[in-house]
Parts: sequence; structure tokens; C-alpha cells
Amino acid sequence: METLLAYLPYIQIALALLLITGIVLQNRGASLGGAFGGDNFASTFYKRRGAEKFLFNATVVLAVLFVLAAIAGLFV
Repeated sequence: METLLAYLPYIQIALALLLITGIVLQNRGASLGGAFGGDNFASTFYKRRGAEKFLFNATVVLAVLFVLAAIAGLFV
């Protein structure tokens, strides 16, 4: 139990950095027209495929792990 307590802050920092990276990589890079409602995806159905789907799912998993590590820090 003491080993977990010693490594938990480092685990949380690593998860936070990975989570930030995953979120930043999902940025679509909308142009200035997107700020005024001229988005290209506004009228069509958009579905994630390939690497984008993997990145989205990995970000969700990282978020869940981060929350679980934060809760574990409260009880340890």
C-alpha cells in the first residue's frame, strides 16, 4: 500500500499529460469561417473512423483512469 502511495502522484501527472495530449490532438483546426457558423460539417453527418476513432476511445479511457486515480488518492 505504501508503494502505491509513493507512485500515485507520478501516475496522476503522467495520466494528466497523456490526457492533455489526447485532447489537443483531437482539435479539428476550424478556420475563421467556423467561428461565424460557416462550418463544413454543419449539414452532414460526421462519423469517426480509423485513427481518429482510436484517439477518441483512448482519450475516454485515459479520462476514466485519471478519475479513478484521483479517487484512489482520496482513500489511500
